[in-house]
Amino acid sequence: MKKHSQKNRKNSSGRSNRRVRRPQAPSREAILAKGGLYCPIDGRCGGCMLLSVPYNQQLRSKQAEMEALFADLLDGDTCIRPIVGMKDPRHYRNKVVSPYVGVYDKKARRRRVLCGMYERGTHRVIDSRECLIENQEAKRIILAIRDLMPKFGIAPYDEDADTGFLRHVQVRVGHASGEVMVTLVTREDTFPASKAFVRALIKMYPSITTVVQNVNTRQTNVIMGDKERTLYGPGFILDSLCGLSFRISSKSFYQVNVEQTEALYTRAVEMARLTGAETVMDAYCGTGTIGLVAARGVSGGPGAARVIGVEERPDAVADARNNARHNGVAAAEFVADDAGAFMRTLAARGEELDVLLMDPPRSGSTPDFLKAACTLAPHRIVYISCNPKTQARDAEYLVAHGYRIDEMQPVDMFPHTPHTENILSFERVGNSSR
Repeated sequence: MKKHSQKNRKNSSGRSNRRVRRPQAPSREAILAKGGLYCPIDGRCGGCMLLSVPYNQQLRSKQAEMEALFADLLDGDTCIRPIVGMKDPRHYRNKVVSPYVGVYDKKARRRRVLCGMYERGTHRVIDSRECLIENQEAKRIILAIRDLMPKFGIAPYDEDADTGFLRHVQVRVGHASGEVMVTLVTREDTFPASKAFVRALIKMYPSITTVVQNVNTRQTNVIMGDKERTLYGPGFILDSLCGLSFRISSKSFYQVNVEQTEALYTRAVEMARLTGAETVMDAYCGTGTIGLVAARGVSGGPGAARVIGVEERPDAVADARNNARHNGVAAAEFVADDAGAFMRTLAARGEELDVLLMDPPRSGSTPDFLKAACTLAPHRIVYISCNPKTQARDAEYLVAHGYRIDEMQPVDMFPHTPHTENILSFERVGNSSR
């Protein structure tokens, strides 16, 4: 009978005592040799999962995933476009957020402040000096703030004890304008050293155009609080998107990858096939970006004759109206209402809709909304999705109720992650070509 060494015997729990070797992570040289990008904290950080995979391979996989997901809903005449990728898929995130956490360094025998990303699936902060997907200027400002904290007596926030002062910093950089907004999220309202601190920060980074203090007094994982004050500059930045200018505040929704957002919106409006005579609804319109682009037109083509943006949140509708005035777009109007209810009202009045643009949240649309859309029966529907799985579910309903998918366009909004944005355009069956 073969004897087993001690390390092969099972312990009292029935599990083997033998150590299982984890597969060794590829070396920096191996990753770079096959065309990937190397990051020393890859595998621990929750920011990106595909960094070591060559970018062309990422795009091929995402394209294949989209085609497989919608295979049963497409017909022989559907135009399947190749995924829109980035020429340089690095440092694309124009919004960078970092927590600040104090730890005791046993080697140095002193406390120090960590800033960076949360370790995947935890609230442990991984200290990092660079990131391959974050804007480089924003990252440098994050680190500069850490260096300034001891000088001004600014303590990092302790989540467990609910003590300290600085919880997070958010830096937003205008992709086209280069304007920079720094938002300091603090646990307390009072900020005695604010003027001196801001002067020192601006001296280090003159590119900063505004600094805002956001006060979050709650013991919560939510980053932003409700109260804000402007410490320097106008309290917002401006940036351009598809030829339009948008005002961005600390809490405004604005896509973090503007280069790909321009590609996404341009293709979506092109897929609407506007002639200049259409009435277009922008459902789930948020701050009005897609609807305003449709009203202005893209690629030298005409815009819509009329755009109606519908959004439940009154604050977002107010921003959308301001954006329309700021850009001189008179053809766009914005309504605070449930989009499904608004479409039923239009149908009851006997009004017609030529094109429906929809960009719902990750959960997708609702049966009520889809039913209302089919009742109003626009000639075309252009559906932008950040979650193609829920988009496929909704597309199945539309195809079963009088529509067909005539074009599909994937867009790689977040390189080095598994996420893909997808655009579907639907035409009403029996509708004349537009």
